[in-house]
Amino acid sequence: MKSGINAIMLIMIGLAVLMTACTNEPKTMTSKKIPLEDFFKNPDKSSYKISPGGKYFSFKAPYENRMNVFVQEIGKDEALRLTAETDRDIAAYFWPNDEQVLYIKDDGGNENWKLYGVNIDGSNLTCYTDFEGVRTEIIDDLEDIPDEVIIGLNKRNPQVFDPFRLNIKTGEMEMLAENPGNIQSWIFDHDGKLRVAIAIVDGINTQLLFRETEKDEFKPVLTTNFKETVYPVFFTFDNQNVFAVSNLNRDKTAVVVLDIRTGKELAVLYENPDYDVSGVYYSRKRKVLTSASFESYKRERYFFDAVTKDLFERLNKDLGDYELGISGYTKNEDVFIVRTYSDRSLGAYYIYNKDTDEISKIVDVSPWIDENEMASVNPIKYTSRDGLTIHGYLTLPKGYTMDNAKDLPVVVNPHGGPWARDSWGFNPEIQFLANRGYAVLQMNFRGSTGYGKNFWEISFKQWGLTMQDDITDGAKWLIDKGIADKDRLAIYGGSYGGYAALEGIVKDPEFYAAAIDYVGVSNIFTFLETIPPYWKPYLEMMYEMVGNPKTDSLQWVATSPALNADKIITPLFIAQGANDPRVNKDESDQIVEALKVRGIVVEYMVKDDEGHGFRNEENRFDFYRAMEKFLKENL
Repeated sequence: MKSGINAIMLIMIGLAVLMTACTNEPKTMTSKKIPLEDFFKNPDKSSYKISPGGKYFSFKAPYENRMNVFVQEIGKDEALRLTAETDRDIAAYFWPNDEQVLYIKDDGGNENWKLYGVNIDGSNLTCYTDFEGVRTEIIDDLEDIPDEVIIGLNKRNPQVFDPFRLNIKTGEMEMLAENPGNIQSWIFDHDGKLRVAIAIVDGINTQLLFRETEKDEFKPVLTTNFKETVYPVFFTFDNQNVFAVSNLNRDKTAVVVLDIRTGKELAVLYENPDYDVSGVYYSRKRKVLTSASFESYKRERYFFDAVTKDLFERLNKDLGDYELGISGYTKNEDVFIVRTYSDRSLGAYYIYNKDTDEISKIVDVSPWIDENEMASVNPIKYTSRDGLTIHGYLTLPKGYTMDNAKDLPVVVNPHGGPWARDSWGFNPEIQFLANRGYAVLQMNFRGSTGYGKNFWEISFKQWGLTMQDDITDGAKWLIDKGIADKDRLAIYGGSYGGYAALEGIVKDPEFYAAAIDYVGVSNIFTFLETIPPYWKPYLEMMYEMVGNPKTDSLQWVATSPALNADKIITPLFIAQGANDPRVNKDESDQIVEALKVRGIVVEYMVKDDEGHGFRNEENRFDFYRAMEKFLKENL
């Protein structure tokens, strides 16, 4: 908010490989086939938080197969359901004060979030932002001002968000500034005053703006190219300067103190030589920085504060067999909600009372998952064809190790984004595939975040080119090690990963035996023509990162799978949400139609009540059933 193999085992490995070859069906070294629904059904209870005063905790749990919010008094056994959403899961929620819970929800996956509030006795359910076609963003929860939150609305202009101060008792809203069209972020000081903004200028540069008071005009402080990060995280505790993450004049983002009036760094508080800092945290009560986080193969922390370091050491003493995080705490910072997890377990929630030094388990998130039956997620690295080190993860079916795994069917699984990354932890679809006998390879190809500015920049205009090569090189690395059966490789991904799956079977038509595209881009031209309106201010940046439709048109023609469907000979399964605002349904329709013209049948699943990914439980079940059948038939 961590063996050896005897002779009988070697014979079993040999039999497993032999039977795989003879039956064309993957075999694990365990006979237990876990029901598909166990991996993908909603958890019993999740997303625990605690009220500011510490009297109640809250959680999300299923009601009519949708995740709703419940509240329970600490020390009592019964919980009260606050919400009754039946069409869509509640996406996120939080406590603004001790009397209310706020939550956001969209309609059918359109990502036009609406903000709702409800009293903790279930009364006075209110939609504060019931505007058609408008998206609500939470800018600042104003923890020290219990009756107000700051939200952003693109009601006036679909492309930009204006900041509003919302009184959650009366529903009254006050616009704090009119976005001139280029402001992308608003930052408030510890008194809830709007004093910093981040703007886009000339389409590709970012500008830091500051004002002394809310009566003053914003003035530019620092202008940088968008490739450089100088992002204020929050004000210093005297409201005079800001703590920021910055990679200005360095490759990795570091924690710095920034003079907000001049844009000059006053001090570097922490930097890691190998990884970007991804988070900075502080104590509201004690007014000190507490920690920074970064991600190597899993999340790590640097502590600024002895109190926080002691807290984590105390938690690790009892819970250290798992990774852990703090998902909520009281205003007095004396009671904490702690979440544990690992690569083989969704973990549990605990309450830690600092005054009594007691840790009590609240609930296991998915008690039907036996972590002893799950597969380990192994960090790996390999070298790309042009000499770049690529980090990733390899999950082998239970019972196999890097030493004894031979000729396994493999699902190559590039992540979405693409400017994101895969992380270590429990991933239900990875565990599901491993349970069905497949090894799964995930890689943080060039452009993946967390590895520094240069690693990100070298991915620019490389969709379908070196970014794709990094994925292929990972699969070839597995083949060369003898782990992968070269005749039983599949590629599967969502969003950009879906694009990579399609491009993989265009670029190397005979390399993969099967491909699965989940809400993926198929035509770069039409993808950038149909982005959501609030992405439009970033279009010039995207042209520099992905390419320009005029100057890079020949490259786009060559690297858009829908325009090269004549090269596809690989069995293909496509899944798409009809309401997807990011990757329009036309992206999937195009390539299905292009293949249909050639007389090639593509398995195509469309869900009318979904967007960019399937959130409703029954749709997840349908998708993974179809995936299981498709892979079994083709690998």
